[in-house]
Amino acid sequence: MRAIRESSPTVDLPEGVSDSSPLAREAMRVYRRYEQEVVETFTLCPWAERSRREGHTRQLVLEGPLDADLVLAAIDALTADARVEVGFLLFPCCTLPRVEFERFVSTLRDRDQQRGAAFAAAAFHPDAPADLTDAYRLVPFIRRSPDPTIQLIRRSALEAVRRPSDGGTGYIDPTSITDLVEFFKNPPKPPLHERVAQANLEQIERVGVAPVERVLGDIRADRARAYAAVLGEGHPAVSLWPAPVV
Repeated sequence: MRAIRESSPTVDLPEGVSDSSPLAREAMRVYRRYEQEVVETFTLCPWAERSRREGHTRQLVLEGPLDADLVLAAIDALTADARVEVGFLLFPCCTLPRVEFERFVSTLRDRDQQRGAAFAAAAFHPDAPADLTDAYRLVPFIRRSPDPTIQLIRRSALEAVRRPSDGGTGYIDPTSITDLVEFFKNPPKPPLHERVAQANLEQIERVGVAPVERVLGDIRADRARAYAAVLGEGHPAVSLWPAPVV
């Protein structure tokens, strides 16, 4: 059984999860830069700024090797914090490439769903080039956080911003269409996740990739300096994700 240490008057954190250690503070700080200077500045998420400003977001940092049981325990801590609508688990020392990290998150998501997941989980990773071929190919670039990260959106909050039709597969029963002219004049809108992805593609096409890359590069350089000060220049986490040349 994992030891529990107190983090706040209302929520305890498992041992190995922090929001106050020197590395945790720096990891959270550089993540907030990404959140505010990339996601919010370029309007890449419909609820990010509102949740942050209203105090409904929280970051936790897992400094050790990936441990699925510990990650689930961290999710439990966020679940117990009723203020949290959007949570983030940051992994500053994770060395997994993006595809492997996404696979880890997918397996973790399956385990969490088996126990009645309170959050919808998505993988973010710092190694993702911009691919504007289509909206879904651009998603990893939009999610290019300073460290491998799991974003957790409370399902009740997600349902609140969806229309009733947003949860389905998009299949339409032709026998339910009684007026074809009206149907083609007012076709059903795509699900929420498709609309967000398409809006992000159109936004990046408008502003260009280069301005976003410049901000991401500055955040990565900031990350390297901060982690070197905390962990030492020779620590492998410092140079895991070097800033690209822009």
